[in-house]
Amino acid sequence: MKIIERYITRELLIPFTVVLVILTGLFASFSSARFLAGAITETLGFAAMINLVLLKTLIALEVLVPIALYVAVIIGLGRLNKDQEMNVLRSVGISNGRIILIVLMVAIPIGILSGILSIYARPWAYAESYILDAQAEAELNTNRLQAGRFYGADNSGRVVYVRDKDEPDKRMQHMFHYIRKDGKSEIIIAKEAQQLKLTAQLQPQIELSEGYLYQLSHTVNKDSMIKFDKLIYFIDDENNVVNYRRKAATTRQLWNSDQPREIAELQWRLSRPIATVLLALIAISFTRTAPRQDKGDKTYFIAAMVFAIYYNLSGLAQTWVEQGVVNSIPGIWWLYLLILILLSLSLSESIQRKIFRQ
Repeated sequence: MKIIERYITRELLIPFTVVLVILTGLFASFSSARFLAGAITETLGFAAMINLVLLKTLIALEVLVPIALYVAVIIGLGRLNKDQEMNVLRSVGISNGRIILIVLMVAIPIGILSGILSIYARPWAYAESYILDAQAEAELNTNRLQAGRFYGADNSGRVVYVRDKDEPDKRMQHMFHYIRKDGKSEIIIAKEAQQLKLTAQLQPQIELSEGYLYQLSHTVNKDSMIKFDKLIYFIDDENNVVNYRRKAATTRQLWNSDQPREIAELQWRLSRPIATVLLALIAISFTRTAPRQDKGDKTYFIAAMVFAIYYNLSGLAQTWVEQGVVNSIPGIWWLYLLILILLSLSLSESIQRKIFRQ
């Protein structure tokens, strides 16, 4: 790589790194504050909350990376233009086309990174975060039970008591569980209990050992008692079951689906590299003002408005595919085709203006 390419690349990568770190830090801080306000630490513990924040931040990177590159191009090339370095580069034969090529040399690898995050990291992070969310919201979450206390739930009438608890492995001794449902009451008394690891395919469940299950009918004289050595108790709470969700589905699963919502999710993931590169090219147009025309705040405001319009249109395009308003073809691709056409017109107009001046 020649000196000029290295210099411009450095002017882009430094603000990109700084902006990405700032955006990531702000997002992580906001997520932490929201989870703390929602008492997630009391429910899952501090370590699980940190894990959940990291997962949410990883999900957000597919959006934060294109934003950081967009801002970095505006800042980097804008500084070169303001300090008249761009004029010096042009005077030694560095054309606008070469500047665009250098930006693409930076944008394409970052776009590939954004695609990897969207196609592979994002669904994995969503699956893990859904599991943690379900654990936090679960009515019978044994992680938050403390020994020697009664816990009750108004919605289901559930009452749980644990005499002793081994905190390191979360194993409980002498557990009492009561719930009323379907015109009967159910009482479980177990010598030991331990919540099994939650997965995306199963309901939350607890393994009970050496106990009794009593079912007391409220309508007829028919009660029953079952003695068990091992019992897997499924927590019957439809609101907290971790069902199949398209955002957590693998890209291969989405590829084989014909459901509009899953097609929209697939196209969104595949569009991230394209969106990253196109946003970098859009940002170039905000750095072409004459050096002495310091429009500063106005330029940044317009750039922010353009990004807001793009972001809302991308969400609208995805929604149209989800709702079947637009078929899988053109899907969400019409938006990026429109951006590409507008960029081509803008670049050709710039080249024609330069030839005319010469």
